Amino acid sequence: MDAAHIAEPHEGETHLTFETAAEHATGRVPVAGPLQRAGDVREMLVGQQYDCASHIVVCDADQFLGLVTIEEVLLAHPDVTIESLMDREAPVVAPGVDQEVAAWRAVRHGESALAVVDGDRHFVGVIPPHRLLGVLLSEHEEDLARFGGFLRSSSVARTASEEPVQRRFRHRLPWLLLGLGGALLAADLVASFETHLQLNVMLAFFIPGIVYLADAVGTQTETVVVRGLSLGIPMRRMLARELLAGVLIGIALAAVALPFVWWRWHDGNLALSVGASVFAACSTATLAAMMLPWLFDAFRLDPAFGSGPLATVVQDLLSIWIYLSITTLVMS
Repeated sequence: MDAAHIAEPHEGETHLTFETAAEHATGRVPVAGPLQRAGDVREMLVGQQYDCASHIVVCDADQFLGLVTIEEVLLAHPDVTIESLMDREAPVVAPGVDQEVAAWRAVRHGESALAVVDGDRHFVGVIPPHRLLGVLLSEHEEDLARFGGFLRSSSVARTASEEPVQRRFRHRLPWLLLGLGGALLAADLVASFETHLQLNVMLAFFIPGIVYLADAVGTQTETVVVRGLSLGIPMRRMLARELLAGVLIGIALAAVALPFVWWRWHDGNLALSVGASVFAACSTATLAAMMLPWLFDAFRLDPAFGSGPLATVVQDLLSIWIYLSITTLVMS
């Protein structure tokens, strides 16, 4: 390639409703050969119009070789070749890669733009910075909406913030009614331990704290699992590490709670009950938080539905039952 040139533009590049890397890529970018000098490339850029000029694409014919940032070209000595400046390890994606996977690949490699090449390393285009930012923003908004358990499709998720009050009400109320049902079940569960609680009213003081800690640990796990499933990461790759993390978190929290309760209330059995309950509830919450999204995904349902109010209800009921069962065993 003798001089910098502009590839053909990609149609429909102003929209952010695409799903693959190729649909976000544009060919209207500076392209240079590996043996061109930096001074020549700078001259060729004058007067041209590009959709993205943050990087110079280096190609040999149509074979992609690497990327050079515009800053490096502008600062380089005029006689330096582009080949000596280019990043040969610049991350690339295939045309059919999901847009979110492509955007996160650029982020992980610290790149503001991402080259799209086919299986034979033929240059297809570049996903410019504003497109990557748009994809990350839209996917983030979608994940937040789906995480709440009231949205399913991406098209609806992107318009969630503009929904009228009536539609917001219809989308959210069913899941909150599920939460209300869980609260009533929790009341019945606590009532079944009424005799035990009457013997030591102080036991009731710790129920909110146990439930909160389990919910917090479960929420962290749900976020990681739903994000992983959305990126195509199989559950088997996350299972062992998340379970181990949950167990370690439970041990750490129990190690803090047990001596503090003992020091504050001077009751060894109470301290042992609270410490054991914190460990068991947090570990169980991690397992529940992983299994619900996995079951939804296995049945080809949106896994985000398993990380909203449904998971909270399950974790709360398990936490209360674990705590009251342990205190009954230890303090009877």
